[in-house]
Amino acid sequence: MRKDKERRARPNATREYVEAIIFALILALIIKTFFIQAFKIPSGSMIPTLLKGDQILVNKFIYGTRIPLSDVKVLEVREPRRGDIVVFEYPEDRGVHYIKRLIGLPGDTIEVVNKAVFVNGEVFDVAGAQYEDNEILPSAISVRDNFGPLVIPPHSYFMMGDNRDNSRDSRFWGFVDNAELVGNAVIIYWSWDISSGGLAERAKNIRWGRLGMLLFNK
Repeated sequence: MRKDKERRARPNATREYVEAIIFALILALIIKTFFIQAFKIPSGSMIPTLLKGDQILVNKFIYGTRIPLSDVKVLEVREPRRGDIVVFEYPEDRGVHYIKRLIGLPGDTIEVVNKAVFVNGEVFDVAGAQYEDNEILPSAISVRDNFGPLVIPPHSYFMMGDNRDNSRDSRFWGFVDNAELVGNAVIIYWSWDISSGGLAERAKNIRWGRLGMLLFNK
């Protein structure tokens, strides 16, 4: 009789494992939803700051924690700043995430003149910005090199890629609303050349020098 009671009192190992897995999944979901999320860089629009194959961690609570199933944000740590490297929901398809540098804040006047970026009448230089094309396109052909001037509306931001000649950004598709901001890029935790073929080839092309690189704002 005593042995039967001991067997009944002894925890079920399978149940313990299942409960531990469920708890871990819930914890991971909470962290991903409210605190930190990993993203992969699939394009070269932020070269040289970010390369194809970089994998980054993003601070999701710095601009405010979004209440699930809504655009309402609470517990904002700080407001977005000019020069921040920001992950956001693409305004034309919010199921897609983009990463760019925040150039203009609400109320700023943005203008691009022969590739030079002006914010409120002053040149805004970014150390990581690069230009690969020496040709300057007139505004009648493209907004890439000549744009504005344009005043940024309330609760909106102007984003540009550091790879200025090869970035589809606010020059082409407009502003990013505050509700679409996901978070601030913090660190590169992994990086390899994703154009080098299969897993074995990529393993030979790990960018060791980029692992653990902090992503500083301008």
